[in-house]
Amino acid sequence: MLFRPYRALYIGNKRIPFTPGLIPRNQERLAKNISDTIMGSLLTPQELQNLARRLLQTDRVEGAILWLLQSALEQIKFDKDQKSAKILASILRDLLGESLPRLLKTLARREDFLETQINQIFDQVLLEFQLNDEQAKRLADWLLQVVLPPDTIRSAIVDFLTDRTIQTIDESFREKTSGTYWVVANLFGLRNTLTRLRTFCLDEKDATNIRIRELTQDLNVNNRIKRFLLDLSLQNLPIATVRQLRKTTRESVRHYLQTSGGELLQGLSDSMDWDNIAAVLITRLGTSPVVSASLETVSKELALVLERYLERDLEKIVAQVIPILSIDQVIVDRVKSTSPADLEAAIEGIVKNELQAIVSLGGILGFVVGLLQTALLLFSGS
Repeated sequence: MLFRPYRALYIGNKRIPFTPGLIPRNQERLAKNISDTIMGSLLTPQELQNLARRLLQTDRVEGAILWLLQSALEQIKFDKDQKSAKILASILRDLLGESLPRLLKTLARREDFLETQINQIFDQVLLEFQLNDEQAKRLADWLLQVVLPPDTIRSAIVDFLTDRTIQTIDESFREKTSGTYWVVANLFGLRNTLTRLRTFCLDEKDATNIRIRELTQDLNVNNRIKRFLLDLSLQNLPIATVRQLRKTTRESVRHYLQTSGGELLQGLSDSMDWDNIAAVLITRLGTSPVVSASLETVSKELALVLERYLERDLEKIVAQVIPILSIDQVIVDRVKSTSPADLEAAIEGIVKNELQAIVSLGGILGFVVGLLQTALLLFSGS
């Protein structure tokens, strides 16, 4: 009668009493009672916290994190769609093209921005820099061939020898010379000579260039410039000049970064193929022994961080997880969805001996009561 019949039996429209059995008839209420009992006595928040602590022990969490990292690394190696590379390319593009320029402009406003680094570069590189013989020779050749070719010198002479300049030179030469030079300056002067020189440079360009080239070779200008470059060193300057030059260099770099550093980085970012760079980086990371060796360390550190977090907030987390999991409703739904036959088999499997004892005890009690009633009937009939 506890379990059977499983369904209600009817005679006409009347349900036969005690059908279905006691448990199938009250299965919904039984499910609610089971849920309340389990959640109230067995799966209490404290028990769930203890369960979470056992499950989330540091060694277990470390192993799980290590497995996840290794799985992610393997997934990256066989990622045919290059999803990870595309994500990394977007991050690098935003970092160098957007975030870093804004940060650079903000930091460049500080007076001490890169002060130590620039001073170190100035002292260790610029201050000790000096050209060797080959470098000085090449630089001198470049200056004479590119920066100061004969045609450029000729044009500079023409631009310099204006009428006002010629007059000033002539008057100054007349006033400030003495002796033989005074006689020459006042009898002949320089005006006519300088005017003829300018006219020659304008009218005879090719000839002037040839004369300038020959004069450069005759005066050995190349070797003079070379010796000057070999002797050129910041260490030969006075200390006060070097300090001022270092300060000026630092301020110039800071000002340039503040005004144009962002545009420089953005232009550099636009010119780079971030997709290809990201793919190369991903491939390198996937095969890097350093990355593989560091996975255990990373997983251990993350497990320790998670442990400290759980020690502080585990109670709050469990309190938030219980409503999300809806364990009580899961128990109710599971019991309600179980067929009466399966429910009978489950209960009998748990308390089979106890139910059999109840049945046996009921039979004995019934037999005793029957004997007593029979004896009473016999005595009362006699």
